Amino acid sequence: MSALRISLFLILFSFALANENPDAHAFPRPLVIEYPENIESRFDDEVRLKCASWRFAGEANNLNPWKTIPAECAGYVKDYMTGKGYESDLLRASEESGVYAKNLELGGDGKDVWVFDVDETLISNLPYYCEHGFGLEVFNSVEFDKWVEKGAAPAIKSSLKLYHEIKRLGFKAFLLTGRSERHREVTVENLKNAGFQDWDKLVLRQPEDHVKSATTYKSEKRSQMVEEGFRIVGNSGDQWSDLLGSSLSQRSFKLPNPMYFIP
Repeated sequence: MSALRISLFLILFSFALANENPDAHAFPRPLVIEYPENIESRFDDEVRLKCASWRFAGEANNLNPWKTIPAECAGYVKDYMTGKGYESDLLRASEESGVYAKNLELGGDGKDVWVFDVDETLISNLPYYCEHGFGLEVFNSVEFDKWVEKGAAPAIKSSLKLYHEIKRLGFKAFLLTGRSERHREVTVENLKNAGFQDWDKLVLRQPEDHVKSATTYKSEKRSQMVEEGFRIVGNSGDQWSDLLGSSLSQRSFKLPNPMYFIP
């Protein structure tokens, strides 16, 4: 039996030698790392995940103050702002606001107020930011003022629908914006052309307000509303500085905006 095993081994060994490639290297074949064909898409997925996490942190007010979006997120923010994601998130915020408003029992004395921010809340500056990197560039107030003075910002459709619903339900609509008082006329014209009519108050920054943070400025203006006997039952804004501070609304609704941060 052992002679048979040895003979079988010799036959198989001879066969292997006969079929060996004579050009084969004498040394063991080196280890070759073969990357999958979709390595680029996997890298894109990693960047997309990182940027989605960054955007979520911003919307949750978990980021430290920032001046520009991360450079690697420029494509992600562009895709979000010009795609279905941004529109869907805006719609969700407006729909939830409407559900809340419809379930409120108003006081019947004309003192129930819904506060709206203006930019990126009622009207959109997306045409401007399309030309300025979707937040990749440091904010330039001179260039932005030129855009404001065109009075060409379009309505955010879901916010326009909510605005009309708020008015129909009997709320007072107070517009509280960080825009300068010197832009009142063009802002009024822009808002009306975009479909917003019959607001009850439009508050803009006075000269003495420009040294204040947005949080301080808007808190002071809301406090004045409360001192005048109004009840702030709803507040819509794209910045946390629209919503936080003092004299807070009974409920606030944060609209998405990953392009810029205003403290």
